[in-house]
Amino acid sequence: MTSQFEMSDDTPVYVISVAAQLSGLHPQTLRAYDRLGLVSPGRAAGRGRRYSLRDILMLREVQRLSQEEGVNLSGIKRILELEDESQRNQVLVAEMSAEIAQLRAELESTRAVAARLAGLLRSRGESAALVPVRSARSGYRHRSGPEDAPGMTALPAAAPAPSASAPPQAAGQAAAALALPPAGPAGALTSTSTAPPAAPAAGEEQHG
Repeated sequence: MTSQFEMSDDTPVYVISVAAQLSGLHPQTLRAYDRLGLVSPGRAAGRGRRYSLRDILMLREVQRLSQEEGVNLSGIKRILELEDESQRNQVLVAEMSAEIAQLRAELESTRAVAARLAGLLRSRGESAALVPVRSARSGYRHRSGPEDAPGMTALPAAAPAPSASAPPQAAGQAAAALALPPAGPAGALTSTSTAPPAAPAAGEEQHG
């Protein structure tokens, strides 16, 4: 649990006289830096300046750049602005890195779930392929044989018709297979039955 007496580097606790002693500068210099926007401390309830530890470190940096590096106040202000922007960018990069790590973890979890679902679908497809399913429109046609219709005599299969180039013996064998009477000289079929005698005319007398 965080105590209310704990202080961070940004907690404004130092009055201007103490801040001047810690930074090695005159209090009037601290007021001038505040007006220029170089180091702007916090304010107390009575509008008095209150410097934090981070403000003390910035005052020391301003003194180093001014006395040792010979940088004017405008250059020092620009340097401090760039440093502050760099710190903000570092914080932003850290936040984005944490977010990217979280997204990667969620992506790996999603991929694992998708792989398990794909495995279940493949196993179900393989088990369904083992069961034969005959469609009603498979084109299967049932050909009834002689045994399907009781009391009906099956007809013999028709012999193939002789070709035009077949010899006369082959044509005769084919006709015998079909149980057809031989053809006459004119091509007409010869009847095997005897015609009944003609009845006598009505006007003729019968001689006994």
